[in-house]
Amino acid sequence: MLKNLYLACTLFVPLCTHAAPISDSLEISSQQVEKTIDSIRKAQKYETGLIHLPGGKAEIKIPAGFKFLNKEQSKYVLTTLWGNPESNAANTLGMIFPEKSDPFSDSSYAFVVEYEDIGYVKDDDAEKINYDEMLKSLQKDEKEENAQRLKEGYPAIHLVGWAQAPFYDKENKVLHWAKEIHFGDQDGINTLNYQIRILGRHGILSLNAVCTMQELPLVKADIGKVLHMATFTDGNAYTDFDPKIDNVAAWTIGGLVAGKVLAKVGFFAIIVKFLAAGWKFILLGFAALAGFIRKLFRRNKEEKALAGDTTVGGTPNEETIPPVEETGSSL
Repeated sequence: MLKNLYLACTLFVPLCTHAAPISDSLEISSQQVEKTIDSIRKAQKYETGLIHLPGGKAEIKIPAGFKFLNKEQSKYVLTTLWGNPESNAANTLGMIFPEKSDPFSDSSYAFVVEYEDIGYVKDDDAEKINYDEMLKSLQKDEKEENAQRLKEGYPAIHLVGWAQAPFYDKENKVLHWAKEIHFGDQDGINTLNYQIRILGRHGILSLNAVCTMQELPLVKADIGKVLHMATFTDGNAYTDFDPKIDNVAAWTIGGLVAGKVLAKVGFFAIIVKFLAAGWKFILLGFAALAGFIRKLFRRNKEEKALAGDTTVGGTPNEETIPPVEETGSSL
């Protein structure tokens, strides 16, 4: 599929211009993509220090060596840049990046910060869970789940094993684990899905990182700091639970870990971002080509108008093709 998208990008401009060779068109598109990336990077505003997360239930302290992207900009990254559906970014509160990284960095990672209002999660089962048995059970269930994924047009997901065995810090109410995942039946770099859950009075604060297994040493080197960045505000902590008025979640510690390998199918787009060579061209190349073609159609229309021909039949409505320059304007 990705190869087909790439081929379509390289061939589309020559067909419209009736003259430019593929190599020239690809160069034009690449320049537009780089221009778009540069524009977006300049528009992004990162924060450090104490961040009060939307909703007022939690806050996050970003130390030296990291930077934080706010809710609106993070949703832009997840949906527009990385191709996830809007619904999958509904709970997003921000993103944490290493200081020298950004959404366009290939050999790095990013944690997506979310809040899920699922209620108070009891941790009574934490010390009773056999995670080796859980792993075997999850792998056994793959066949049925993958059959459904294939019907929906997504590749199979194979849980290779724990990249980091689940661990629950009972004192700080922090659960974290990591899965090594392989997509499809082709050879390639396996994916690292590192998940952190911080338990609160009314729900959980989630920090999810998706990158390749090659980035595991980077994540492990930083995970100690990431685990302690976020806390709940007064009145919203786990210890503030009031059984008389608060809701108890249907989930348990084991249930959080045993949830679907990747609960959100849309996060496959994040996987593509980290695994697909030329992903920037794939996701942004169409925008660049659209801007180029929009200018082409506008010029043709103006030429026809000057010639006294106001008909534009057989060409797309130029208003339906957004200009490249607008790509970063919503940040």
